Amino acid sequence: MTQVIAAPPRLLMVGPQHHGVVQYAIDVADAVVHADPRAERVYASTPADAVLLLDGVDRAHVHVTDRLFGRSPEEAADAVERLADATELTVTLHDVPQSSDGRMLDRRIAAYARFIAAAHATAVNSRHEQALAEEFLGVSAATVPHAIPLGSRIGTAAVTADDASLTGTARPLTVLIAGFIYPGKGHSSAIQAASRATEDLRATGHQVADVVVRAIGGPSAGHEADVLALETEARAVGVSFEVTGYLGDAAFAAQISLPGIPLAAHGHVSASRSMLDWVEAGRRPLVVDSRYAAEMEQLRPETMVRYDPSTLHAELAAAWLDPSRTRLPAGRSLRPALPDTASAYLDWWSGH
Repeated sequence: MTQVIAAPPRLLMVGPQHHGVVQYAIDVADAVVHADPRAERVYASTPADAVLLLDGVDRAHVHVTDRLFGRSPEEAADAVERLADATELTVTLHDVPQSSDGRMLDRRIAAYARFIAAAHATAVNSRHEQALAEEFLGVSAATVPHAIPLGSRIGTAAVTADDASLTGTARPLTVLIAGFIYPGKGHSSAIQAASRATEDLRATGHQVADVVVRAIGGPSAGHEADVLALETEARAVGVSFEVTGYLGDAAFAAQISLPGIPLAAHGHVSASRSMLDWVEAGRRPLVVDSRYAAEMEQLRPETMVRYDPSTLHAELAAAWLDPSRTRLPAGRSLRPALPDTASAYLDWWSGH
């Protein structure tokens, strides 16, 4: 007798569609529907609206971060519990609690523990997050979340600009940081390292024109004053700090493809879509060394350069001297891609 595989759960996408977690949920849902047309994807602007979409639904899946599901961790946990009361719920956790959460750590730990308790099963986007769940959430071997790595939108690196013409001339040293501006993202360290790298290059006879740190994005809510502080810090060391503000997809893709040194300097990531943004654009970013960065380098070899924070200035100087270091060879594998992610989710759901 042929075994009938159950249809996938209803795929919920909850929250503002420009939010990174929601965007990724949409990407995964589209890939799942392509792999199994029986899958149904639905969008709700709020968790309360999502509950209304679950009437008569046996199973559902949702991507969750506390900041997306409530004004507080406790409110977010309440929202996830209401979803779990309405259906058999599986959950992908994002932004798993860790020590960098500071004074919010205990409240976030309590909320994520409630997410896991409410869900039928949980997944995360990296082995690093599995370890965080064990370290901070106290999960047992039986309840440790399943790890499904973030999938790239493309399977191989795209053809990018030829930077050979940029060498040997007076040109700016430009550092590119993608994503929202908030403390710890690395803008301050980039400003200081860019200034030091320029001093070192000029001291050895190289003609460095302007020195720029460009934030490709805008400040997170409540962090508008950080932009002014960073501009002041940059002026003090001879660096221009530029902020593009929030960009649509096409404008964002254009910005991260421009000449400059791509940098992912936030060391306290749990899983990072911005690293994928860089490699999908054919860029090889400098990535501050961490357990997650090591995992991603193993997953997609030779697509990034890991660095110790104390050596960032030297890495920036090396990338200025040889801009080809910031580009991936066309055809470099970026898998797992979204079809691989969809397959992994379908296999996981079939076991639950």
